[in-house]
Amino acid sequence: MLTRIPILSFLLVPMVWSLPIRAQAPSSQVDGMADAIESKVIEWRRDFHEHPELSNREFRTAQRVAAHLESLGIEVTQKVAHTGVVGVLRGGRSGPVVALRADMDGLPVTERVALPFASKVTSVFNGQNVGVMHACGHDTHVAILMGVAEILASMKDDLPGTVKFIFQPAEEGAPAGEEGGAELMVREGVLENPDVDVIFGLHIWAKQDVGIIGYRPAGLLAAVDDFGITVKGVQTHGSQPWAGVDPIVVSAQIINGLQTIVSRQVELTKNAAVVSIGSIHGGVRSNIIPEQVEMVGTIRTLDREMRDQIHERIRRTATHIAQSMGATAEVQIPLTTSYPVTYNDPALVEEMLPALYEVAGSDNVQLMNAITGAEDFSFFAEQVPGFFFFLGGKPLDKTADEAAPHHTPDFFIDESGLKLGVRALTNMTLDYMRRHATS
Repeated sequence: MLTRIPILSFLLVPMVWSLPIRAQAPSSQVDGMADAIESKVIEWRRDFHEHPELSNREFRTAQRVAAHLESLGIEVTQKVAHTGVVGVLRGGRSGPVVALRADMDGLPVTERVALPFASKVTSVFNGQNVGVMHACGHDTHVAILMGVAEILASMKDDLPGTVKFIFQPAEEGAPAGEEGGAELMVREGVLENPDVDVIFGLHIWAKQDVGIIGYRPAGLLAAVDDFGITVKGVQTHGSQPWAGVDPIVVSAQIINGLQTIVSRQVELTKNAAVVSIGSIHGGVRSNIIPEQVEMVGTIRTLDREMRDQIHERIRRTATHIAQSMGATAEVQIPLTTSYPVTYNDPALVEEMLPALYEVAGSDNVQLMNAITGAEDFSFFAEQVPGFFFFLGGKPLDKTADEAAPHHTPDFFIDESGLKLGVRALTNMTLDYMRRHATS
């Protein structure tokens, strides 16, 4: 029963920087340090879970993160891309700059899980009063990266390089009328001064067994583009449709036509793609055929060429169907959101797999299928080589079908997997530095 999960008491944990450690620390030493701070990582996660904040409003979260980094002697910059926090840990030896990223924002979801630290936070989203919940696990990402920062800071003098800790706001998308997220952080220079060589990130995965790491070279998560179509007809009385041009019927034909783009016009043996309409609005009463109908949808692609083709075919399908029926259609792509494919640099993946095998065991590091969800980590990985992977968070006594999906009120994570996330990011950082040290 979820209600039986106890709240960890605040235990006295040995200060990790008291442990003698070298930059090329074997994983057994890092494991011991991760063991020592596991309870702290879980306590941080529970605190963030109980106090979630929406995109570009992560004020309390950012303050806690900044205070922790400063306590470790890490250089801290705040208010990056509104509420982002960036920490720079300069090692005692020269070497590469490794960036590590965690996203901080919650979602407008009302929690339904019976946890003692369940969120009771409410806020306003798009003019509506909503519950707020970490329904995608970003609370775990923040806590994991805080733990990684504590371990790596204890090794500062021996680190052959620099670590840049990026705590990012608004991964779920900035509020209407605002900018935010990874795209804005990149534009504000987060990958510069010092210039980042590679970037690593992870995402908790509620459908994957705890203890498992899932990865994929090249396209891991889809590009996302939302789109809008405005169909304009001629308004008339509902009893005399021949006296006007019905944009509702035109819209129905356009929606049907859009479904053939994926099913009949793109080569799905190369990569998956999705075109979905999520909302359609038109008219005010039963006996008035309206002048205009508006619809919005989403496009998901894993291939850049396919992405361009689908954009063009949506425009062509909508405008030509409307024209054939005496109406017009205006298509806007993107409407508000456009993320590129989350692309894992194949050479970097191959280089880093041994570090993951070491911490999880080779049987527990598994090649996974691409996912049609999207991640704005993609903006970082467009600029520098990146490796983004999934960390299992599903309890072993549940099947994948029984585990609640992300972005739902029943979303749940097994906290015993957080330590593996700490170990994975720490060992990847150390291994990359060791391989690329310049002195």
